[in-house]
This record gives sequence, C-alpha cells and structure tokens, in this order.
Amino acid sequence: MAELTPLYNKTYQCGMCQNTFSTKKVRSRFVKVKDYDSDFRPVYESDENNPILYFINVCPHCGFSFSDDSSPYFPPGTKEDISEKICKQWMPQNFGQKRTVIDSIKTYKLAAYCAILKKEKHIFIAGMYIRLAWLYRSINDDIQEQRFMKLAISEYMESYSTGDFQGTQVSEIKILYLIGELSRRIHNIEQATQFFSKVIEKQSRTVETKIVEMARERWHEIRELQRNA
Repeated sequence: MAELTPLYNKTYQCGMCQNTFSTKKVRSRFVKVKDYDSDFRPVYESDENNPILYFINVCPHCGFSFSDDSSPYFPPGTKEDISEKICKQWMPQNFGQKRTVIDSIKTYKLAAYCAILKKEKHIFIAGMYIRLAWLYRSINDDIQEQRFMKLAISEYMESYSTGDFQGTQVSEIKILYLIGELSRRIHNIEQATQFFSKVIEKQSRTVETKIVEMARERWHEIRELQRNA
C-alpha cells in the first residue's frame, strides 16, 4: 500500500478558457497549527505543509487565477477585460506542482489582479492581500509585508463601509479588529486605537469574546507604550 503524502492533486475547470488542470493541495491530516499571530496568521508546525501556499489555483493554459472562495459569476465585460490584460499576455507556466513561498507570492499577485478585474468583493481581495503580507512576513521582507498590510486595510475599510462582508465567514467584529491590528502593525496608532475601541464597544453584542479580549489587550499595550514614550 502506497504511503500517503502530504500533497495531492485536485482537478479544476478554468472559468475563463474551460480547460481542466490539476494543482497541488495539502491533505488536512498533515496541517498542524502550532500558533497564531495577532492578525490571525496561522503558524504551522511544518513550513512545507502550509495550505496557504496552495490556496490559489492558476490555470496553466491562460493564467486565470482564483481560489475555492472565488465567485463563479463573471460580471458583464469582465471576461473580456481578463482576456485582454491577463490571458493574451500569459507566458505558459505551471504552478500546479510543489510551491516555494516565492512561487506562492506570484500566484496571489495574479489572483488579486484577476479578482480586481473580475470585480470580486472587497472582503475577498482583502483576504488575498493579508495572505500576501503573511507570506512576506515568513521570509522577513518587512517592506513588502507593510505594503500588503496597507492594501489589505484599504480593502477591509471598503468592505466594512459597503457591507460586502455580510454572508461571508468574516464577521463585523473581525473586520474591525483586523483594521485595528493591521493599522497597529503599520504604525498608524491613531487608527488602530479607533478601531480597537469600536470592537470593545460591541462587546455586549457579540459571541466572539476572544476577539474583544484581543482588541482590549492591544488597546492597553498601545496606551502603555504611549505612557512610557
């Protein structure tokens, strides 16, 4: 009997060119989280068996890139836009094998561009950007990590103001907390304090008490630093 490997092949049909292709995913039994950063980045026991590396599916035929969370719907005109700006420029390459962090970063940038052209929800695009920030953090690239945290904040703000997060797995409390925490990490302390306060104000109306507690801890840390400055 063959030994079970962490990676397996999953087959997809491309929403753009309709070709089928296979790409690697990590078997859930090999995914072991040992910790979380304060912005919910999971830290895995094995860097190689990190499912974030394989979150994006890239069609090797046309370059269209998406995740399992992508909407199957293409608003009018978006297919033509993607065809012009991505498919016609595509130099065939295959991201369907084992990936490095650098490989994965390329897939997220492709997917984020596709998502913008496809007019995906702000909450979806924010998810792409925060994962890019996490990947850059894992290779200690502070400049790019900061860049993508700023982009994530902008998309989370848009999602919060338009309400397009409703009906997704990301709650209002979580968005408010993430805006606060990412703002803290890019040293926008005033905005961080403002959004942590919004989370704390909602404590009596949420079951996500852990997030409220995290916001309170961050808020106190900021106050402590300001007092000692």
